[in-house]
Amino acid sequence: MQNKGLIRTFAILFALVSIYQLSFTWFAKNVEKDAEIYAESKVSSNDIDELAKIKKHFLDSVANTKILNLGFTDFTYNELKEKEINLGLDLKGGINAILEVSVRDILVGLSNKSKNAVFNEALNLATKAEKDSDKDYLQLFFEAFEQVSKGTEKLSDPSIFGNKSLKDKINFKMSDEEVKPILKEEINGSINTAFEVLRSRIDRFGVTQPNIQRAGTGESGRILIELPGAKDIDRVRKLLQSTAELQFWEVYSNQEMAQFFINSNATLAQILKVDEEDSSTDSISKDKEIDDLLGEVKDSVDTKSANPLFSVLIPNIPQSQNQISSLIASASVSDTATVDKYLAMKEVRNLLPANMKYTKFLWDAKPITDTDRINLYAIKSNRDDIAPIQGDVISDASQVFDQLGANPEVSMSMNTKGSKQWAKMTTANVGKFVAVVLDDYVYSAPRVNDAITHGRTSISGQFTIEEAQDLANALKSGKLPAAARIIQSDVVGPSLGQEAIDSGSISFIIALLLIFAWMIFYYGKAGIFSDIALIFNIVFIFGTLAAFGAVLTLPGIAGIVLTIGMSVDANVLIYERIKEELHKGKGLKESVNDGFSGALSSILDANITTLLTGIILYVFGTGPIKGFATTLMIGIVTSLFSAIFITRLLVDWYINKGHKLTFNTNITKNWFKNIHFDFLKKRKMAFIISGTIIIIGIASLLTNGLNYGVDFTGGRTYTVRFDKAVNAPEIANNLKEAFGSLPEVKTFGNANQLKITTKYKIDDNALTVDDEIQNLLYNGLKSYLPESITYDQFKGADNNLNVGVMQNIKVGPTIADDIKQAAIWAILGSLIVVFLYILMRFRKWQYSLGAVVAVFHDVLIVLSIFSLFYKVLPFDMEIGQSFIAAILTVVGYSLNDTVVIFDRIREFSKKHITWPFYRVVNNALSSTLGRTVNTSLTTLIVLLAIFFFGGDSIKGFMFALIIGVIVGTYSSLFVASPIMYITSIKSDDEKLKQ
Repeated sequence: MQNKGLIRTFAILFALVSIYQLSFTWFAKNVEKDAEIYAESKVSSNDIDELAKIKKHFLDSVANTKILNLGFTDFTYNELKEKEINLGLDLKGGINAILEVSVRDILVGLSNKSKNAVFNEALNLATKAEKDSDKDYLQLFFEAFEQVSKGTEKLSDPSIFGNKSLKDKINFKMSDEEVKPILKEEINGSINTAFEVLRSRIDRFGVTQPNIQRAGTGESGRILIELPGAKDIDRVRKLLQSTAELQFWEVYSNQEMAQFFINSNATLAQILKVDEEDSSTDSISKDKEIDDLLGEVKDSVDTKSANPLFSVLIPNIPQSQNQISSLIASASVSDTATVDKYLAMKEVRNLLPANMKYTKFLWDAKPITDTDRINLYAIKSNRDDIAPIQGDVISDASQVFDQLGANPEVSMSMNTKGSKQWAKMTTANVGKFVAVVLDDYVYSAPRVNDAITHGRTSISGQFTIEEAQDLANALKSGKLPAAARIIQSDVVGPSLGQEAIDSGSISFIIALLLIFAWMIFYYGKAGIFSDIALIFNIVFIFGTLAAFGAVLTLPGIAGIVLTIGMSVDANVLIYERIKEELHKGKGLKESVNDGFSGALSSILDANITTLLTGIILYVFGTGPIKGFATTLMIGIVTSLFSAIFITRLLVDWYINKGHKLTFNTNITKNWFKNIHFDFLKKRKMAFIISGTIIIIGIASLLTNGLNYGVDFTGGRTYTVRFDKAVNAPEIANNLKEAFGSLPEVKTFGNANQLKITTKYKIDDNALTVDDEIQNLLYNGLKSYLPESITYDQFKGADNNLNVGVMQNIKVGPTIADDIKQAAIWAILGSLIVVFLYILMRFRKWQYSLGAVVAVFHDVLIVLSIFSLFYKVLPFDMEIGQSFIAAILTVVGYSLNDTVVIFDRIREFSKKHITWPFYRVVNNALSSTLGRTVNTSLTTLIVLLAIFFFGGDSIKGFMFALIIGVIVGTYSSLFVASPIMYITSIKSDDEKLKQ
C-alpha cells in the first residue's frame, strides 16, 4: 500500500480529533450527573418537578464556571453544551414544529384590509384550492384573481394594492404582471421578518441547541423550529404562535354597557323564540344571580327562553359608583363562542348607540383564578379598527414584580413618540379605563388615576414568572407580520426520550458484540482486525457528528448500526477476495495486495449507490429521518476509510512482523467453497414465486390497503401510557362521543400503552384547539388514569407515575399532502439515480434494467407484506416518513448486493471471453455467494438486535429493513441477474434453456 505513513498519520489525527470532539459530551454529562446527585440529596421524596427545578438551579449556577482546562484554553459548562453531540427530539424530548406564516393575512394587510369583492373572492378560492395543491398560496391567489376578475379588475386598483401604504411601489397604472414580483418581494420580506422575530424569541427562551430555518420555497411561509429538551410545550406553542400585536385602547365601563345588555337580551328572546323547557338547577341558579343583579323579581320562567343572552353571560351591572369597572360581564369559557355569536348578530349590533357603534368585545387573557369563568370588556374601537397606540412604540420590556414584590408583571418603556401618545391618552382618561390588549386578548384594563407622562407602564395579570418573561420576550422581539400556525409538530416527553436512549444504547451494544463475535468466529485473527477497524469507525462517526453539530436521532442510531454492517460488508468483500487469491496459490502478501485492490471497485460501487439514496433521503426527509440520512452518509464515508485503510494497516503490520495470517477458522474454512449452483436454471421458478407474492400483495393493496400514518393522512396521534393494562376497543368507544367519530386506538408496545389517532378539528387553526383536544382526551381517559393525575400532569406525562401523553404528533392536511408527494419523488428519484449510475458504471442498459427491476420488486414485496400483515402483527406498521426511509434504505441495500454481483460478472466477462454468457453469470453468482450470505447474515443480526431491543417506536421501521434485506438478497440472485441475462442474450447458442 502506497503512502502508508501518510495514511497512518491521518488515521491517528482523525481519531484524536474525534476523541477531542467527543470529550465535550463526556464532561457536560458529568456536570449533569453531579446536578442530579445534588438534586436527589436535597429532595427527600421522588418529586419530579422539584428534582427538575433544583437540577436546573444547579446547572444555571455553574453555567459560566470553567469545567474543562486543556492548558491552551478553558471551557465553561455552557460552552461544553454548545459543543456536545446534539440529541434529536426522540432521544432528548422536546418539540419539532413547522410553522406556516399566513400569506393570506399578509396579503390582507398589504391591501389595508380591502373590502373589494373580487379580491376577497380570490382569497377564498386560493384558501380552498390550497388543501389539494402543492403550489404556494401566492401563486394560487394570482390564479384565482385572474379567474375571478376576468380582466375587469387589476391588482394595482386603489381599493386593493394601489393604496397609500404601497404608493411608493405600486400605482394604479401598473399591470398585474408588474405588480406580482412586487408582492412576492413584500411577502418574502414579511416572512423574513417573521423568521427573525421567531429566532429572537427562541434565543431568549433558554433551551440549548435550538434550530430554526426556512422550509420550502421563499413564498411558502414555512419555518422549521426544533427545540430539544423543551418540556413546557404549551409555553413553547404560545411563544411561537403569538403575533405579539400590542395595542392600547380606551374602554367602556360596565355602567355604559348595562342598558345595551338588557336590550340585547330582550331582542334575542324575540329573535330566537326558544320553546320553554323545565329549568335545570343550573338555570335556576343563574336566574337568581340575574334577578339579584337587575333588582327584579321574576316568575319562575326558563332562563334560556326568556333570557338567551343572560343564560350564558352574567353582566356586571353596577349598583353604586364604587362598582363602576372596565369589567362588563363574565361567562363560562365553554360559552364564549355562543356569546361572541350573539353579540355579532346584526340585530344586536344595531342596539348600540351611534357613538358606540364600533364597539369591539374582547375577552380576558386568562380565566378567573380557580374557576372556569372569564371576563369580557368593551373596547372603544373605530371604523379602521386601528388602536390609538400600537406596540411599535415599545422600546424595552422586562419581567418585574409588583410593588408588593409578590406578583410578576411586565414593565414596558416607550420611545419618545409613544411617551407623548401615552401621556395624551392617560390625560384624557383620568377617572376612566384604558386596556392593554395583546393579540386581541385583554391583559389588564385599569382605572387611570393620574396622567402618565414618563413613558413607562406595566401589564399586570395572573402571570406566572415564566409567562411574564415570555410576554416581555415577545414584546421586545417585535410582532409577527401575520399569524403563524403550527401545521406539523412532534412533541416527545423527556421520559420517552430517556427510554429511547436506553433502548437505543442497548440495541447498539448488543449488535456490536454480535458482529464482533461473528467476525472472529468466521475469519479468526483477521476478524479481530476488522473489529478494531470497526471501533475506529464508531469513534470517527460520533466524532464527526459532534464536530459538525449533526443531530443524533433514534433512526440515526439505526443508521450507524447499519453502516457498521456495511463496513463489515467491505471487510467481507476484501477477505473473500484474499481467500480466492490464496486458493489460486499466491503468497500471503501478494494475495492481500490483490484482495484489497480487487475488491475496491465492488466496495466503491456498492457504497456509492447507498450514498446516493442517503442523499435523496436527506433532501426529502425531515426531523428524525434527516438524522437517519445524516448518520448513514457519514457512516458510509468513515466505513470506507476504516475498512479499506485501517484494516489494511493492521493486516500489513501483522504480516510484516512475520506472523502467519489465515482468513478463516477450522470450522468455517470449507464454507462456500467449490459451489457451482445453476442460478439461471431456477429463474422461471423464482419468477413464479415472486410473481405470486406480488399478485397477492397487489390484491391486498387494492382491498386491504395500507395503514397510513398521520404523516400521509393528516391528524393528531397521541402515545398515552397508563398505570395498568387497558382495552383498546373499549377506550375507542369511550372517546367516540368526545371526538364525534371513532378514533383509531391500538396497543403500542406494552399492554399499558396506546396510540390514539384522530382527525377531529385538524383543519381548525385556532390557537386553543390543541389544548381543547387534549382536554377532551383527558376527560375521555380520566376513568382509566390514577385519581391523582391532573390535566397538566397528563398532557406532559410529567408525574412520578410516568403516566399520560408520552408523545403527540400533529400533521395538518396541507403538509400531509406535501409529505406524500415528497415521498413519491424520493422513491422515483432514487430509481432514476440508480439507473443512471449503473448505466454509467457498466455501460450497458441491461445492467441498469436488471437493478431497477430488482429494486422495484423489493419495494413491491415490502409493501405487500405491510398490507397483508399490519392488522395481525403486534407492533406498529404505519406507512409514514420512517417507512419511506426504510424503503430507500432497502433500495440502497438491494443495490449494494446487486452491484457486487454485477461487478463480478463484468470481471468474469473480461477474463473468460471464451465462456458462454450463461456460464459467466452462474459462476459470478456462485463465487460471490459466500460474500452475499455472510453480509446478509451480519446485517440481519444487526437489524434483529435493534428490532428486539431498540424500542417500540422503531419496530416497524426495522421490520421493513429486515424484510428488505431478505428480499434484497434473494432478488440480487434470482431477479436482477436473470433479468440482466435475458435482455443481454444475442446469439442462438445463448437461448434461455442453456
